[in-house]
Amino acid sequence: MDEVNDTYKTIATASEEVLYKDKKSKFYGYAYPIVKEGEVKEIIETLKKKHPSANHVCYAWQIGVKSPVLYRANDDGEPNNSAGMPIYGQLQSFEVTNALVAVVRIFGGTKLGVGGLISAYRSTAQLALENSKIVTRTIKQSFHLHFTYPQIDVVMRTIKQKELQIVSQKMEMECEIVILVREKDAHEVEKTFKSIQGVAIRKED
Repeated sequence: MDEVNDTYKTIATASEEVLYKDKKSKFYGYAYPIVKEGEVKEIIETLKKKHPSANHVCYAWQIGVKSPVLYRANDDGEPNNSAGMPIYGQLQSFEVTNALVAVVRIFGGTKLGVGGLISAYRSTAQLALENSKIVTRTIKQSFHLHFTYPQIDVVMRTIKQKELQIVSQKMEMECEIVILVREKDAHEVEKTFKSIQGVAIRKED
C-alpha cells in the first residue's frame, strides 16, 4: 500500500512587505496564509487602501491539499496572464498551499512590455515568498468515540499508547471523546477502536 502523504507546506504568518523596482515602476509584494476564499477580498481591499495611488493589485491564491485544489490568478487590468499566473507559478514553485500572494504595482511612467511585466510580477512574488516563514503542517482526521464508563480504561490506554490528541471529552456513564489522528494513521486507529467491544467510532468532518 502506498504511503499516505499527509503533510503540506503553507505560510505561518503574513510576510513583511517587499519592494521590487523596474524602470521606475514599484512592485510591492505580500504573502498571506488563508483557509477560505472569502478572506481574499478583504486582504486585497486593505492593500488598495494602503496604496491609493496603485495602478494594479494583482494576486494569486491556492486553497486545499487534496485534488481538486482551488486556485485563482487575477491580472487586475494588466495584459492577460502577465501578472496573476506568474505569481501563481511561484506558489507552485515554493509548493505552498492555503496561501495568497499579492503584488501592488505603482506605474513609473515607462511601459515594461508583457515580458517585463511577467518578470517583475514573478520576481516580486518570489521575494514575498522568500520573505515568508514557510512551515510544514500535518493533515489530521477527527474521530468521535462513544462508549460506556466501564470501557474508559481500555480507551484511555489506547489513546496514550498511540499518542493521540484529545480535542474534547465528556466522562459520565455515557462517555464521549473527540480525538485527532494523523491521516496516514487514521485507518489503523479506526480499526483498533472498532475491535474494542462497546466502543463506537465515527469520523467527523
